[in-house]
Amino acid sequence: MPRPLGELEDSVMTRVWRWNRPVTVREVLEDLRAERPIAYTTVMTVMDNLHQKGWLRRRQEGRAYRYEAVSTRAAYSAALMSEAWSSSDFAAAALVEFFNRMTPEQLEALRDALRVVQLNGVHVETAERAPRETH
Repeated sequence: MPRPLGELEDSVMTRVWRWNRPVTVREVLEDLRAERPIAYTTVMTVMDNLHQKGWLRRRQEGRAYRYEAVSTRAAYSAALMSEAWSSSDFAAAALVEFFNRMTPEQLEALRDALRVVQLNGVHVETAERAPRETH
C-alpha cells in the first residue's frame, strides 16, 4: 500500500498525471517555477525518489531521463482510501464519519461511482433498497 505523497512529490505527480505523457525533469522544473523558486537538483531528486518508490518509470534519452506515471491519480487515491479504511478498528464507523464530512459535490461523485459499479455488474444495496429487519 502506498504512503501519502509529500507536498513536492504530489506537485510533481500531479503534473505527470495531468500531462499524461513522458516528461523530463526540466519540463517539471519549469512548470513548478511558475509557482515558486526551486532548484533543478531538488526536482531531479524528487523524481528519482518517485522512480525508486515505484510511482514513476523512466527511460534514458540522451543524457536525461523521461519519466511517466506507473498508475493513475485515481488508482493512487483509491489505494490511500483503502489503506486508511483497512487500518480502522471499526470500518463502518470510519465510513460513516467519512461520508458525514463529504461536500455535496463529493456525495454526488459517490452516487455516480456507485451507479458505474452497478453497471459493471457489482450489486450495491442502498439504504432505500436494503431489506429491513422485522421483529
